[in-house]
Amino acid sequence: MNNIIHKNFSEIDITDPFFNSLKNDYAGFEDWFAKKGSQDAFVQYDDNRIIGFLYLKIEEDVVDDVTPKIYANKILKVGTFKIEAHGTKMGEQFIKIIMDYAANENVDVCYVTIFKKHESLIKLVQQFGFELYGTKGKGEKEENVYLKQMEKITGDIKKDFPLINIREVKKYLLSIYPKYHSVMFPDSILTTENKSIIKDVSYTNSIQKIYVCTMDDVESLKYGDIVVLYRTAEPGRSAEYSAVATSVCVVESVKKQSEFSSFEEFYDYASKYSVFDREDLRYWFKKGCCKAIKMTYNGALKKRIVRHELIESIGLTRDQYWGFFELTDAQFLRIIETGGLDKLLRNKE
Repeated sequence: MNNIIHKNFSEIDITDPFFNSLKNDYAGFEDWFAKKGSQDAFVQYDDNRIIGFLYLKIEEDVVDDVTPKIYANKILKVGTFKIEAHGTKMGEQFIKIIMDYAANENVDVCYVTIFKKHESLIKLVQQFGFELYGTKGKGEKEENVYLKQMEKITGDIKKDFPLINIREVKKYLLSIYPKYHSVMFPDSILTTENKSIIKDVSYTNSIQKIYVCTMDDVESLKYGDIVVLYRTAEPGRSAEYSAVATSVCVVESVKKQSEFSSFEEFYDYASKYSVFDREDLRYWFKKGCCKAIKMTYNGALKKRIVRHELIESIGLTRDQYWGFFELTDAQFLRIIETGGLDKLLRNKE
């Protein structure tokens, strides 16, 4: 299984072939790496071979080795970011780590320097709100600087990620069965679950998710609408204390089965970001009324909220159908505040 692991620099093998291009691109890379020692980085392995590396650093007030200089109270520098694509959405998972780190540290801006030749990495960071800002270095060593303003809301849910614009959108609760929940939303795994179920495949590594269901009314979801994910009870257990709200996502689109000309077209669309395998998707397609909800996975609630509390404290109705229903603004805000994700919300007034 491939994992992104939090490690000290001193624990990382710099002789791994993964670092050869970094040694070629950056003079003194090995000396710089050695000096980091006890500082930490995020590393991804595939059969003991490094395939992804990320180093983050907090800076303050000014960054003066780029043109133009960056001025902000608190700045997150993406110091080193390299990935080797291998058929998963691991790049998105690294972006999620960067954004989670930025949100937790309450930084004002994030920036990364990238050589022009790394077109796929540039496309990735731009997709999630990093904009071309300036340059660093000269001649063959010149890199472009891409900067993301953490308070900026554009109306594009991917560029705004992880921020959530709550103005003029609807909020819903959407249920998901336990067997699908934590492999699809790994940051939202419950403390009672076995973490070995999380595999390095596209649906766990991606910020974007596709959930397929046949529930009525989900086709009413619109771009920008917000869903609170509700992990249903384990079979044989009471929902009162085992069913739980875990995560918040923002809807990109909903496609009905009738919009696909064939199963293969449906499979090509859904399989990249879905927890379901080919036979699962064929099963749902044969039902004739399935819908594919595409959304961004903006955050896991720091405090998971059990059904009992959702009813008694948040104000949800016990006897309604809990598969999918609309939340009031007040209910949604109480869920987010209780769950400790209110720092992601924008336009609350």
